[in-house]
Amino acid sequence: MLNGKTALITGGAQGIGAAIAAQLAQNGADIIIADLPTQTVAFEKVKENIEKMGQSCRFVTMDVTDKTSVEGAIKEAGQIDILVNNAGILKAQPLEALSEESWNTHFDINARGVLFVTNAVLPQMRMRKTGRIINIASLAARQGIPTEGHYAATKAAVVTLTRVYAQEAGGDGITVNAICPGIILTEMAENKLVGADRENWTQATSLKRLGQPADVGGAAVFFASDLAEYITGQALNVCGGLYFH
Repeated sequence: MLNGKTALITGGAQGIGAAIAAQLAQNGADIIIADLPTQTVAFEKVKENIEKMGQSCRFVTMDVTDKTSVEGAIKEAGQIDILVNNAGILKAQPLEALSEESWNTHFDINARGVLFVTNAVLPQMRMRKTGRIINIASLAARQGIPTEGHYAATKAAVVTLTRVYAQEAGGDGITVNAICPGIILTEMAENKLVGADRENWTQATSLKRLGQPADVGGAAVFFASDLAEYITGQALNVCGGLYFH
């Protein structure tokens, strides 16, 4: 489905990013992981998994908050057919207790990072008159969650950036879509959701289960493929029926 394509995933050395990388590779894409130097050990596990599928996997060092770092990494990466803006952070805290530094850090990584990386990749996609850009937002962007207001605001910004980029780049054959995951059982979520809390969230979904990282990967494969060539500017909830708007 994605044979001959190369996908770059920011923050792809672990969690949802690693699952997206694996799903794209399973469908024929070669992979470039863009992440911080501290993630090289985690990257080796991703690389081993992807190479077993018969696809190549490379690592480029990138700090999405640093425009120079981003532009250097994209130059090193070469041709990118599929861009997945996945890098992000969440440090939960009530808005009243939120420091200016924390607010700025979340926006720098989660929103400005999307701007920097997308702007660095767009020229080559425009030149080829084709490209797929997939932004990982969050279900939090739809409604907001207590102690995650700052995070929700950044992800709402990602959804809006998705819609505007779709309009600005569509004339060059580039689609831009977002995925809004619900509760996905990454290692961090597994440690956080225990006992009754986990059961309550499970029962709140229509499918009576919480999401796996591969569930988000499946949506990414769809948006990256020719099956979605007439879909752009959309934000798809991947939440098992936890939310319906």
